[in-house]
Amino acid sequence: MTDMVDKQVHSAADRDDPRLKDRSRSRAYLALLVVAVVLALLPLGMSDRVETIAVRTLIFAIMAVAWNLMSGYGGLFSFGHAAFFGIGAYTDAYLVVDHSVSPWIAMIVGALLAAAAGGAIAFLCLRYRLAGAYFALATFAFAMMFLLVVQNLEILHKTEGFNLPILPTYSWKMMQFAQGSRNYYWIPLGILVVALAGTIAFVGSRAGQYAQAIRDDEVAAASLGINALRYRLVTVALSCGLTAVAGAYYTQYYFFVGPDQGFGSGVSIEAMIPAVIGGIGTVWGPVIGALVVGPLAEGITSILRNPPQVLSFLQGLTGLDVAVYAVLLIVIVLFMPKGIYGTLRDRWRK
Repeated sequence: MTDMVDKQVHSAADRDDPRLKDRSRSRAYLALLVVAVVLALLPLGMSDRVETIAVRTLIFAIMAVAWNLMSGYGGLFSFGHAAFFGIGAYTDAYLVVDHSVSPWIAMIVGALLAAAAGGAIAFLCLRYRLAGAYFALATFAFAMMFLLVVQNLEILHKTEGFNLPILPTYSWKMMQFAQGSRNYYWIPLGILVVALAGTIAFVGSRAGQYAQAIRDDEVAAASLGINALRYRLVTVALSCGLTAVAGAYYTQYYFFVGPDQGFGSGVSIEAMIPAVIGGIGTVWGPVIGALVVGPLAEGITSILRNPPQVLSFLQGLTGLDVAVYAVLLIVIVLFMPKGIYGTLRDRWRK
């Protein structure tokens, strides 16, 4: 029975999406290698300000790849990924500041805690048949609950958050380097490359194909003997764990995390928008979306908050940068409903 189910699911997936074929997967790995080499060389010619924007963009990309696993491939739309980002960020801060644990270990612990929390939340939602918009609202509610809890816990410094100590010497073990060190760029790049490689492997795996079959038609998948709850929980755990890794690195890079930086609703938006703009349910969409959204947001903010002489009449208009940014995102979504990568891919195939 299992062999028959595997053959049917694999056959349907191969017909619908040629990227799942072995040859396509090999091309994806090759493309990832090329992209990784190109991105690894970029900081050699960057200024400190540009590198800061690049690091933030990489964090966006990791979050978007993680969100895409759960919402794009798993079909469980999340408005509350800030919960798992915050778990990773606060776990790292607490273990590093209060117990002098290496950030590398704290990152793993945070990922495990976030995966467990995400799995528990998803299990409760799916157990009581919360789907679609109700599931999305439930994830948002849990994220807000975590925010309120953290703001009132003395052990987590309430609203003050954590300030990481700056060591007198540089250390790989504690993930601290000289100011302007390229290591601060290469570490999140390495995490992103591993995340993309894992996504490619997951999409082509039995669990990944089952998850996509459940996303497309849960009833049909169940009729083939696929355990929908099990494979959805696997997808959720992977997504939440990776999101926590991004949160832990955020804490290490900025040397600070507070309730709003860890669990604020804006964090969930930062995880979601790049994937939506780039293309949900694709390997490369979240990365392309992050490469567009990150520099675009910084560029608009820089121009409108400190306008050149020709735009001096815009000086002092509060919130204009946010409005322009939102309008541009709406335009992209309207003209590219499948995201930048999804739309261009479909046109190329035609």
